[in-house]
Amino acid sequence: MIRNRPAVAAALLLALLTVLLAVLLHGNASGAGLLAGYAGAWALFAAAVAVLRRVPGRSVVPLLVAGAIAVTTTGLTAAPATSTDSYRYAWDGRVQASGVSPYDHAPDDPALAGLRDEWLFPDAATCARNETGLAPFGDGLCTRINRPAVHTIYPPTAEAWFLLVHALSPDGVRHKALQTAAALLALAVTGLLVVITRRRGDPWRTALWAWCPAVPVEAVNNAHVDVLAVLLSVAALAVVARRRVAGGVLLGLAVAAKMLPALLVPGALSGARRPRAVLAVLVPVAATVGALYLPYVLLSRESVLGYLSGYTQEEGYDDAGASGRYALLRLALPDTWAVPAVALAMTVVALTVWWRGDPERPWRGALVTTGTAFLLLTPGYSWYALLLVALVALDGRWEWLGVALAGAAAYLGVPLAGYGAATTAYGIAAAAVCAGWWTRRRPSCPRPDPGRPRTRPRPRDEPAAPTTETRHHA
Repeated sequence: MIRNRPAVAAALLLALLTVLLAVLLHGNASGAGLLAGYAGAWALFAAAVAVLRRVPGRSVVPLLVAGAIAVTTTGLTAAPATSTDSYRYAWDGRVQASGVSPYDHAPDDPALAGLRDEWLFPDAATCARNETGLAPFGDGLCTRINRPAVHTIYPPTAEAWFLLVHALSPDGVRHKALQTAAALLALAVTGLLVVITRRRGDPWRTALWAWCPAVPVEAVNNAHVDVLAVLLSVAALAVVARRRVAGGVLLGLAVAAKMLPALLVPGALSGARRPRAVLAVLVPVAATVGALYLPYVLLSRESVLGYLSGYTQEEGYDDAGASGRYALLRLALPDTWAVPAVALAMTVVALTVWWRGDPERPWRGALVTTGTAFLLLTPGYSWYALLLVALVALDGRWEWLGVALAGAAAYLGVPLAGYGAATTAYGIAAAAVCAGWWTRRRPSCPRPDPGRPRTRPRPRDEPAAPTTETRHHA
């Protein structure tokens, strides 16, 4: 007879999840097939986590870690499937290794023609076939790097990471170097989460990151630098309650990796009402970001902000009517009100988290600010949500995972069904978050202990049984 049936069931679900992810990535699934398969992977993930909660305590961490390794490894089975960002990472690392600032030249600049190879810059015959994922840039040339005519957008921690991976990689490994490095970062996040959650007695929550399909797809297969920002962010939130300066430095490193962790600042300041405590976090954050940018400022002839302003315009963050941004707000407000409404709402949320947040659980306020920003901005790129997934694993409020899934639905579904798919996905996610909030606010009724014998109701005229205290003194 099988004694540990929940562990066996969780292992079987993990095996199915691993096979499905490998098939999706290695089989180059696309369109509706990819969207349906990815939705199936999320369903298996949810079922596996639900079963894990019933696994006996001693078996949780070994099963969790083994599952994390299996799920993460699926991201290494194929070249980047749904994003070409990692090709820009490889190029930026190569440019820096040659002694040139990555902010000074776009990939199509003839000044860097000597750094081109057949992997990132295919030959004319390949370019003529107009394959998917190749960007033309004149004279019959093309590249795997997206937006080859613009300068890099990535901040200094990310650029240092690209240089490090390039320096440590053997020749000819191509996309595998960044994918392998990203897999190690993803597993490092898992290890850090295990340490944090075991101290609280709920290590199963780590599976909300370690088994999430977004990790092998976006963090590993597409090798998005967001996973580096996630590792630094989790480390920052883990220490900031006890060591504010160290937490501020780590948070500064995270911000200088992907900017998005700036949303964590109110959470890091949770309950810090004295000016000294606030400055102990804010000053190291600002000083770290400034110190990391300074060498690039001194070495670069062009702006180190690169394509940042162009990107915000391209994505419609400055003009709500231009794309699918602010989708939920635009259902109730005129387009011109969207940006001010977001600014006002985020200010209120940030101040509330800072003033009323739990200083012992800074990740709770960080989850609220980050998740709220996603619901208000409705971003169209699924990898942004990697940070949100890690925050859910820290805090355990699983309903926020719907926001991460909505980002994936927007990224994969908009080309098939238009912006309405993104609006619907984020609307469902917002409803799930509201339902979770309402459920947690309702007073819960105590459940009877199944192992305790039930007693019959005492008649009004029958004297009550003596308490432990009265028995002791009798």
